[in-house]
Formats: sequence, C-alpha cells, structure tokens
Amino acid sequence: MNRLAGEKSPYLLQHASNPVEWFPWGEEAFAKARAEDKPIFLSIGYSTCHWCHVMEHESFESVAIAAFLTEHFVSIKVDREERPDVDQIYMTFVQATTGHGGWPMSVWLMPDLRPFFGGTYFPPTDVPGRPGFITVLRRVAELWKTERDQIEDKARTLLEALREAQQEAATEANDAWSPKAALETAVNQYARMFDAQEGGFGGAPKFPRPVNLQFLLARAATREPGTGPAGAMARFTLRKMARGGMYDQLGGGFHRYSVDGRWHVPHFEKMLYDQAQLVQVYLEAYQFSGEELFAHVARETLDYVERDLAHPEGGFYSAEDADSLPRADAARKREGAFYVWTAAELVELLGTERAAEFGKLFGVRAEGNVEDDSDPHGELAGQNVLHWRGADDESPELEARLSQDRQGLLARRDLRPRPHLDDKILTAWNGLMIGALARSAAVLGEERHLQLAQRAAGFIRTNLFDPASGTLRRSWREGASEIHGFAADYAFLISGLLDLYFADFDLGWLTWARQLQDVMDLHFWDQVRGGYFSTRDSDPTILLRLKEDYDGAEPAPTSVAAVNLWRMGRLFHNDTMLAHGRHAARAFSSRLEEQPFGMPLLLTAAAWLEMSPAHLILHSPDRSHPMLKLMLAEANARLLPHMTVLLIADEESREFFAQRHSIVAHLPATVSEPTAYVCEDYVCQLPVTRPEALRKILQHVR
Repeated sequence: MNRLAGEKSPYLLQHASNPVEWFPWGEEAFAKARAEDKPIFLSIGYSTCHWCHVMEHESFESVAIAAFLTEHFVSIKVDREERPDVDQIYMTFVQATTGHGGWPMSVWLMPDLRPFFGGTYFPPTDVPGRPGFITVLRRVAELWKTERDQIEDKARTLLEALREAQQEAATEANDAWSPKAALETAVNQYARMFDAQEGGFGGAPKFPRPVNLQFLLARAATREPGTGPAGAMARFTLRKMARGGMYDQLGGGFHRYSVDGRWHVPHFEKMLYDQAQLVQVYLEAYQFSGEELFAHVARETLDYVERDLAHPEGGFYSAEDADSLPRADAARKREGAFYVWTAAELVELLGTERAAEFGKLFGVRAEGNVEDDSDPHGELAGQNVLHWRGADDESPELEARLSQDRQGLLARRDLRPRPHLDDKILTAWNGLMIGALARSAAVLGEERHLQLAQRAAGFIRTNLFDPASGTLRRSWREGASEIHGFAADYAFLISGLLDLYFADFDLGWLTWARQLQDVMDLHFWDQVRGGYFSTRDSDPTILLRLKEDYDGAEPAPTSVAAVNLWRMGRLFHNDTMLAHGRHAARAFSSRLEEQPFGMPLLLTAAAWLEMSPAHLILHSPDRSHPMLKLMLAEANARLLPHMTVLLIADEESREFFAQRHSIVAHLPATVSEPTAYVCEDYVCQLPVTRPEALRKILQHVR
C-alpha cells in the first residue's frame, strides 16, 4: 500500500494499492520534489470517472510504469471533488495549452508547483494520433535533464500568461449595467440552439445543465414581453429527458448525460448534484404548468436519493459509478452493466406476453437497442437501455401492469453487483440536495422530504461546521476532512438553508445562513473588482485565485451567492445585501453582455435584483392552524420565484421581522385566523383569510 492508504477520499483509496508511489497533495510531496530536484506528476480525477479507471488499470497498475514514475518523478494523486481549487488551476492550464480538458487530468509541474506540460487520458503505449503514457514520461524525463532552462522558461511564461488572462477577464464592474438587453439576447440564443425534435440545446452529447432550464422557467414566469418560447422549450426538454434512457426508468434518478442527441444512451454515472438540481427544475416546471409528470419525476428521483445515497445519520453520498460487474464472477466491469437488459432476460422474468408489451413500450429489441455510434467500445452490444416510447392508451390498468413489471425488474436488478458508491459527503452538494428536499416538502407537501432536509442540515452543522469561527469543511467520510470549505460550499449550503426556511419557517436556518454569508464575504469576496473567488485567501499552495465564470454542471459560486444575497436582502429588508448582490452580478457584466448563455443563473439574479419587491406575509395565530397549511399550499402552487414569503406565527417571528419590515411592526398583535397580505411594488392589497381569495391575488402577481 502507498501513502494514499491513509486518506479518506474513495478516489485516493482506489489507488492505494497501485505500485505507483503516490502522495496526496501536500507539503511532504512538495518537499520531496524540491529535495530530489524532480518534476511532479499530478494526476487528478474522481472515483466514478470511467476513463480514470481505464488509465489506472492500463498504466498505474503497471509495475514497469510505476518504477519509471518513482525513479524520475514525484507522483501526486488528487480527488477533484475534494480539491476543486487544485483542479480548477490545472484544468485552466490544460485547456489553455491543449484546447480541451477532462478527467483523468495529467499535469507535470515544477517542484514549486508551476505547470509546464499537461493533457488528459494517455493510453499505456502509442496509438495512432495519441502518444502512450510511457512515451510521454520518457520524453519529459529526458527534457528535464537536457533542456531544463527551456522548461523553466516555459513554466514561468505559461503561469504569467494565465495571470494576465485572469486580469483581462476580470474587467472593472460596470455600475450602470442593466440586465434587460442580456435577458432578451439569452432567450434568443436558447431559441436558436433549441432542438425542436428532441429537446435540449445543441447536438450530441447532451448534458442536462439544469441552470438553462431554470433560467427559461424564471423568464416565462415573469410573463414579460420578450420571453417568447422560454417556458415551452424548458417543458419540452424536461419531458424528453424524463422519457429517455438518461432517466433511470426503473429506479428513478438521472445519469450524468446522454452520449447521443436523443437522451437515449447515457453515460451511466449518477451524481448527487444532478439529482438535486434536476429535482428543483422539475418542481419549478410543475409549479409553472401543473403537469403531473414533472411532480412524478421529482418524487421518484428523491426516492432514489433516499434509498441509495442517504447516510444513516443524515447527509448524502456523492455519486454512483457508471461501471459495474455484469455478474459476480465476471473478470472486469462494464459501463452500464447494472442498468441494461437483454430481451431474453425480460422474457425470463416477465413471461412472453408481458415481456412483449413491456418491451414495446420501453423500446426493447431482440438485438439490443444501442446503436454502434453510441457504444464505440461494444460494451452495450445486445443490451437494451429502457426508454419510454409512449402508449396509445395510457389507462390506469396499463399503468398498474407496468408498475408491477417495473417492481419485478427492479427487484431482480438489485441482486446484481452494484456500481461503486462514492460515499464521501460534500458540503456543497449536500447544500443543493437540502434545497431540493425542502422545495419538495413545500411544493408537493412531502413531510418525509422535509425531515430528510432537516437531518442533512443537522449533519452538516454537527460534523462540518465550526461554530466558533463560522467556517465550513469541504467533506466528510468517517470524520471531517482537514480541507476548508470553498466558495461553492458556502454558497450552495446558504441556498439550501434558505429553501429550508421557506419549508419549515425555522428562524435558526436564516440566522445560520446569514452567519455563513458573512464568512463567505470575508474569505472569498474580491475587494477590487467584486464577485467571489472560488478559493480562500489563505492557501500558499494555490498559485492563482480564480473566479468561475460559467454556470455548468454546477453553477458558479458568484451566481448562487447573488441569488442568496437577493433572497436575504428581501427577507431581512437589507439594502446593503441587495447592493452587494448587484455588485456581484455587475462584476461579470461584460461576460453577461457578450455571452449571457454562459451564466444564466447570474443573469436571473441580476434581473431579480432590479425588480421591485414582492412579499407574501402570512399572519397566523400559530403554526399548526389548518387554514395556514392551505394558505401555504396556495403560495407554493404557482411558480413565483421573485416573491418572498414571511410567516408571522409566534412572538419570536413577529419580533424578528418587525425589526426589519415596518408592515410587520404595524400588524395587529393577534389574529383569530391566518391572514394573508400580498405586497407588490411597495403597495399592499387588502388582507384575505381564505385560500381561494389568496389564489386569485397570486394569479396576478408578476
């Protein structure tokens, strides 16, 4: 076993038995490189990464390659999910020098951590168009001995170029910038890229990128001129995704992305952050349209999370792998083996008649339904990825038969060897899931989901939060890691706590969210240009402090923080927080003007920060009044993302909000029944005491 055996990361532990003399990221490795004057080989990946597994098997399990690495390099292994700061710096370098990026990422560094060469996956030996890993190692080792000055110059030049690029990207904030034109441009961009046949934007491979759909639904909900087909594009895409193979038709939950343009054949890993964000989007689509399919998908996805990703004490695991053994005695894992079916298996389990109907409805073919261009390595030959093709008569009787079939197949599937579970608990991704569960509790009335959200928040507070300093840790696995939280950990958790407040109206979540926001501002805010750095202000091993300027698989921390500042600004009636949010958005004004498609969540936040306030104040004699529950159900039945809800139901909440909102201070001391006040654009309508009356008012809120 190498030094990784003492680590907590599942990815690092996967490599603990490699013959490579791996080091974790840290001073021991850096000191060895300096003392022995060796370059560093840095390998970055994550535990559910398919090509990371391939490169490990081909190269890092090779005794010959390991010996060469040990002789000529100091080898460091990093889990990108534990150390997104390290990953971000060297990914920026690899993308700048090669034009692409991905994992596994392979980077060669000077002993002082400056990069001079990099790439992604390397095969063990040369193949047409791609040098083998051992060839690259030999060439780098030779150049280190014979052309050291050139390597030194290259490392210095490259690092300086990255710094200059960072400075050029970080333009001064435009205080006069308005999001109006960018909002219309963004909707038009989506419309041009929209796939009218299959949904989504662009061709294969297709990624869900939930921020796109959230943006479109938020624009549609405003009912402003210029929103055009925003809502229709989002709903059509969500239906297509739910019926495709990227959605697990038996067990619920979404795979990472679709390798084809039809959402049919997925890359089979399942990530917690995808489940959380997509649940939020499907709930918003349900609020917007009332379409039951969207609520059904949200429930099933959360059922999967509770069943397969929940820690017994609260909190949620990170991911499940794409690869698994096709059977217990198989020699090697295959991608998707846990999820796919042969036509013969369906006949064996369901019988000929049921298999025929089920197979027709879910696209099963005797020869398999995966096209060759979606399966370049032949791992899915003869297999079927289940996807819903629709029925002429979707009757209750048909649904009952299919439900029984699915239960039988799921029970049999659970007997297969499961994919590897990455069982570390990340603060950021748990923040996203806390928000999803809380939103489900509010929108669908799922009490169980509220309890799961509360337990997860309690787990984070107990295990990953230092109340004395107000700081977070990044991850937990059999104890908290020593890695401090990053901007995403603070932003995503704050967002989840705000969602949790709107589900149970516990003021403790607001107090904690405000404390975390203060710490985030202290350690991550760019005092010169605005916006949030991804990394803290105190790590000497991080060569560059970068800001994320893309809402991708995970939204950028500044985007989430701007939404948080808007929400808290409205909750606390705090103009300073609102101004802070505007400053965060305007720090990226050039980016939002030129490429609004790149940061749709930040653009949404910018729009909300310019809007007049909209509040729903619910004044109730207590929290358990049955009419209050009906009022809250009305408030959550429609997609009104810019409306802030305040609940005044006891002396504590009255005192808390009376200090911040003059209207609360002037409410009657007591009420005999729940009373709703809708205030929009600084004007309050007459109070109402019946859900149907509140419904009529909310139908006209914009």
